[in-house]
Amino acid sequence: MPTKSIPLTEDLSAYVLAHGSPPDDLVRELIDETVAVLPADAGMQIAPEQAGLLTFLTRLVNARQAVEVGTFTGLSSLAIARGLPADGRLTCFDISEEYTAIARRYWARAGVDERIDLRIGPAAEMLRSLPTEPHLDLAFIDADKTGYLSYWAELVPRMRSGGLIVVDNVLRAGRVLAPENPGDRAIVEFNEAVLDDGRVDLVMLPVADGLTLARRR
Repeated sequence: MPTKSIPLTEDLSAYVLAHGSPPDDLVRELIDETVAVLPADAGMQIAPEQAGLLTFLTRLVNARQAVEVGTFTGLSSLAIARGLPADGRLTCFDISEEYTAIARRYWARAGVDERIDLRIGPAAEMLRSLPTEPHLDLAFIDADKTGYLSYWAELVPRMRSGGLIVVDNVLRAGRVLAPENPGDRAIVEFNEAVLDDGRVDLVMLPVADGLTLARRR
């Protein structure tokens, strides 16, 4: 099949980023603190352009009820919460008090902490505590890769028609073409499974490490 895609060189990537709304000072500070305090783990933080996209998508679907699986230091949750209305609600699931302590500080500084309900513990188990009827407008998955299928299984039935699931790291730095570890293989399995899921419409975007957007039919 012919393609119109072009190689995204370093210079062209910089051009693309320069022509979108830039991160504000609070986002830049959160990114810098994460790198400074957690240098070995900072790669778990979403890319700045993904943060802008998450806010954009949250507003685009008029989300009021959102879920995040995998919060880390809070950049993605901050982005989603900023896209919610004042009475919107974001439920975050993570296993680390240490990482999310940073997130809590930035949520408070941004004035969105009252929109966020952080729950610490195994996400797949805690997702089952959510109402079972379709009520979610937006969900973001960015946690342990071997758990993606479990999170998907819990979230899809809870999405309203037209609701959006955003899934990060679906390209694994290109290793989906030649998996090297259990995380890579889990993502390959996940990508194939969601492709065959008749409940959603899908598009995979080569943004940062790859994003899948799934709209509930």
